[in-house]
Amino acid sequence: MKIEIAEHAGYCYGVERALKLTRKASDQSPTPIHTLGPIIHNPQVVDSLAADGVTPIADVGEAHSGTVIVRSHGVEPAVIELAKQKGLEVVDATCPFVAAAQQRAADLVREGYRLVIVGEHDHPEVVGILARARGGALVAEKPEDLADLGECKRVGVVVQTTQSIARLQEIVGQLLLISSELKVYNTICDATTNRQKSAKDLARRVDVMLVVGGKNSANTTRLAQICTESNADTHHIETARELVPEWFGNARDVGVTAGASTPDWILDEVVMALTRIGESLG
Repeated sequence: MKIEIAEHAGYCYGVERALKLTRKASDQSPTPIHTLGPIIHNPQVVDSLAADGVTPIADVGEAHSGTVIVRSHGVEPAVIELAKQKGLEVVDATCPFVAAAQQRAADLVREGYRLVIVGEHDHPEVVGILARARGGALVAEKPEDLADLGECKRVGVVVQTTQSIARLQEIVGQLLLISSELKVYNTICDATTNRQKSAKDLARRVDVMLVVGGKNSANTTRLAQICTESNADTHHIETARELVPEWFGNARDVGVTAGASTPDWILDEVVMALTRIGESLG
């Protein structure tokens, strides 16, 4: 059984940067270290950091001293201000691509455009972008959501950095029919585009496709959706323990990809487990 790993898989720059800042803060500070939500959407990494004293919290109000780390998804400006008012040290690990989307959103609102954010309503990144737009935006996960836009001549668009280009094109296509001026910023990050393309290409030519990463990770879930569209025999797993040997009974070629929040050690464990399964199947 041949195992092939996608050309682009695993940690992206924004995730690596956030983890580096988190570990640096943990190593240098004797005071409590908190992250606003899980630092990345990977339960195994979050558990590992918790063992070193880095604790996720849902709200700044839960922290009474020490350091608060803003995760790669970013947060509303008011959250950072509140943390500073409480005397907490703030480490901003917002991904630069996310920060760029936030700035584009603020610019469009300031220029008088009705803002549409292409993304998931409750995703923390979208919540942060929405705050930069001072609440004056419509979040669209699908073209049907644009029904709430009403009559609007000037529309500006930004997109959640982990969305697919196909979703952006779908919504922009609908906006072209209902607006007379449309300004679009494609704020999907390069890492997302590269991972989605290489995963799709690999899924098309293998018998079984595996997508490795947190079930709570938006970008990993989207990778699984994209692979499933090209290969119905796609499985989304978090760790090697979830592998089922029966999936590979008739497989000659198995493809593997991983989300942007999946560490190399988890990907390596999956590949090693696959190798053992292949050997047992002969």
